[in-house]
Amino acid sequence: MLEDKTPKKTSLSELGEFGLIEHLTKHFSISQKSTKKSIGDDAAVLDFKNQRTVISTDLLIEGVHFDLAYMPLKHLGYKAVVVNVSDICAMNATPTQITFSLAVSNRFPLEALEELYAGVALACEKYQVDLVGGDTTSSQKGLILSVTAIGTAKEKELAYRNGAKVNDLLVVTGDIGAAYMGLQVLEREKQVFQVNPNNQPDLEPYTYLIERQLKPEARNDIKNLLEKLEVTPTSMIDISDGLSSEILHLCKASNVGVQLFEEKLPLDPQLISTCEEFNIDSTTIAINGGEDYELLFTIPLTDFEKIKGNPNLTVIGHITEASQGMHLVSRAGENIPLKARGWNALKKD
Repeated sequence: MLEDKTPKKTSLSELGEFGLIEHLTKHFSISQKSTKKSIGDDAAVLDFKNQRTVISTDLLIEGVHFDLAYMPLKHLGYKAVVVNVSDICAMNATPTQITFSLAVSNRFPLEALEELYAGVALACEKYQVDLVGGDTTSSQKGLILSVTAIGTAKEKELAYRNGAKVNDLLVVTGDIGAAYMGLQVLEREKQVFQVNPNNQPDLEPYTYLIERQLKPEARNDIKNLLEKLEVTPTSMIDISDGLSSEILHLCKASNVGVQLFEEKLPLDPQLISTCEEFNIDSTTIAINGGEDYELLFTIPLTDFEKIKGNPNLTVIGHITEASQGMHLVSRAGENIPLKARGWNALKKD
């Protein structure tokens, strides 16, 4: 007799809300001393003593923020944590706890949610954050996730968007634009698959780009790096909506201008080659593509020698008087006004 290899699908109604929460979270452990009470009561209890507490919340909605045609549920769970941890890192703080809530339709069996929570657990382990609560409910249309991240920092460590000063250097971590091009590759292959389901895509040439889209990482290493270099950022933001948009956020909050130099933008070789294949300008992608989750920050000019040559950091411009405006300086030396062309969640199609 042939073995039935059909994946088991357990209806969520078999467990009920509290049974589902208990089932999905029973393997999560506590890693933070500040977590006094996590899941299992009416509210979590956290003790931060004399530290400042920072909190950030994000919504992720199927069909708006992710497409399950190419986003594995385990990757989605991981990414949902990362994008919130990144917001905490962008305050120059240390992430410590998260809450994870979801609204789910009846097309998802228990086994699908186990995959989702496996990704959440992996991210919690990597970033040493505790899952301390959340909520589950039903959805009439697809999957909706809501994650709240909590972190701590000393008051003098915190970096806000409004601290940039004239002559400060504009610095970015890692490289930019790759996540957006990874999305373009996945969208192209999805369209090919819809026309010919038997066609198997060759994604080998795009592995870095796709990883940056499906499994981004938050830069929780930068706080310690800057401390070791004895550098205190004057302002900071993470690159979720696109470099140009984030620069404009910093400048508006700090009431300053900026000179961003095209020749200084850190681009991965795979991004450059793929932009050539798609016949897209790599600079356009670098400054307008989102979801890099790198950190953008400013530092005093006097700290240049401390960061010079560090492979994690690239100086891409400097802060000017607000009256001088916000410009991209092209390789030809032309001043091009910066515009926010990155992700806009409320933009009409």
